[in-house]
Amino acid sequence: MTSSARVAESAVGALTLDAEALYGELLRSVRPLLRADTKLVGIVSGGQWLADRLHADLGLPGQAGAISSAMHRDDFAKRGLAATGQTSLPFEVDGADILLLDDVLFTGRTIRAVLNELFDYGRPACVRLAVLVDRAGRELPVAAELAAARLALPSAQSLELAREEDGRFSFRIEKI
Repeated sequence: MTSSARVAESAVGALTLDAEALYGELLRSVRPLLRADTKLVGIVSGGQWLADRLHADLGLPGQAGAISSAMHRDDFAKRGLAATGQTSLPFEVDGADILLLDDVLFTGRTIRAVLNELFDYGRPACVRLAVLVDRAGRELPVAAELAAARLALPSAQSLELAREEDGRFSFRIEKI
């Protein structure tokens, strides 16, 4: 686990995560990863929220991109096409330095699907992954270059980023 300021276990054993503190850590840690031509791309929806807010807080030119995993998921037959956002990459992908953002890295399957989607748009020079939380439990060999927090959760729990009306982040931890 990371520092108690960001991740804590209460007296009753319930895990609490301070999403805003983790966002602050992500913001500080992303700065040194940026190159002059880095493009932020967030995975719909939590990663997109992170990318949009980081893009604004870092004062980057243009717009952050958004990418959907829907069309390349290996469980598409079960899940179908979600009514969430679609891919929008407002820049040239060929030769781009892409910093891919996601809220929670778990099995790695969403990242695999997103990489397939990204390469449908072109061949980037580099793709790096930054996440708010790496919760372990990988099923594919995927690793984040940067994670604001790393923790282990039982596979019977889901961890989801929520965005409040004022733009602040929080987490929901639920039983599956």
